[in-house]
Amino acid sequence: MTTRRQRTGELGEELASRRLRDAGYRILERKHRTPHGEIDLVCERDGTVVFVEVRTRRPSGFGSPEESITPEKAAHMSDSAQHYIQSACVEYHDWRIDLVAIELAHNGRLLRYEVIENVVEHQ
Repeated sequence: MTTRRQRTGELGEELASRRLRDAGYRILERKHRTPHGEIDLVCERDGTVVFVEVRTRRPSGFGSPEESITPEKAAHMSDSAQHYIQSACVEYHDWRIDLVAIELAHNGRLLRYEVIENVVEHQ
């Protein structure tokens, strides 16, 4: 049984993948698991691999999608991306970690969709 929170997350990931594809991103993988955590979307655009964290929120008073990226979460995202790069069969020179921030009304209507590039810096 899925919870309302899980359904909201799945809805956000589907919305993000469609909009990113429409914006010229090629979706390479969805829900890629690493020892450091899950990568929501692995994409490619203009020769750059883009690791996308999708954060979907409904009005609740718990803060914005951006505020949910704690230092611990950022470290897991960076470690997961580096694990993917190191284990890929293809050499990737350019990569970044983006956030897709989605806010939905209680009825599911889209209030905000924003792609924030380089939300986590890497070395």
